[in-house]
Amino acid sequence: MATDNLYQDLRDVLKEFKDFLAANVATIKPAVQALAAIVPQVNELITKLIDLMGRLKTEIQNLNVSAIPGLDKVSQFTASVKTLLTTAENLLPSQKTTIDDVLAVVNVVTGLPTLDQVKQEILDLLDAISGDLQQLKA
Repeated sequence: MATDNLYQDLRDVLKEFKDFLAANVATIKPAVQALAAIVPQVNELITKLIDLMGRLKTEIQNLNVSAIPGLDKVSQFTASVKTLLTTAENLLPSQKTTIDDVLAVVNVVTGLPTLDQVKQEILDLLDAISGDLQQLKA
């Protein structure tokens, strides 16, 4: 059974967002400036997005998976846990919140062995997105 990979999904979403911004910053910028005159929170939205991109970059940079022995086995374990919990979710509907909490951690851990493959690409995308968002504020 193929498992979703959080880090590859993150890379794909970031790439899509970066491509959109790169193609549309010139069009969006005047609209953002006009909107900011009416709804000042638009600038706050962009500032918060830039801050979140920075925080995400820091978290990705801090993940050093090459130093973790047996990570591939832990990933297999969490993939099995995900299958188990996804199956059990229908039998335990009252435990959906708990199951979702565990699945959130499972999704982070399961994809860790492949993080090194996409880490630099994610960091580069975050930098590009932050740069485009800064242009919207200027």
